Amino acid sequence: MLYLAKFAGVAISIWFYLTAKEKEQPTLQWAIIGFIGFWLTWWLVKLSVLHPLGDMLAKSPTSLFLVTQIPAIAGIIVCFFIRKKLIADAVKKSAPQNDQ
Repeated sequence: MLYLAKFAGVAISIWFYLTAKEKEQPTLQWAIIGFIGFWLTWWLVKLSVLHPLGDMLAKSPTSLFLVTQIPAIAGIIVCFFIRKKLIADAVKKSAPQNDQ
């Protein structure tokens, strides 16, 4: 079940790397930010949401599989917003500034 989260973590690192390359920003730094953002969110959601939910739900394999994907989905959503913020900062840096 953790294979999907691992795949998402690697895919997000690649996504951030390619975006940084496209925006002419530090690629390795962006990839590390995406990687840490995903896994930090994954662990926080797993510890705060998944453990209480896991005890309440029935132990059917389908529901257990679906519930264990919640941290990965939350990590992907958070990384979307992190990437959006990094892009906005990169655009702001590259825009010419008026000194008046």
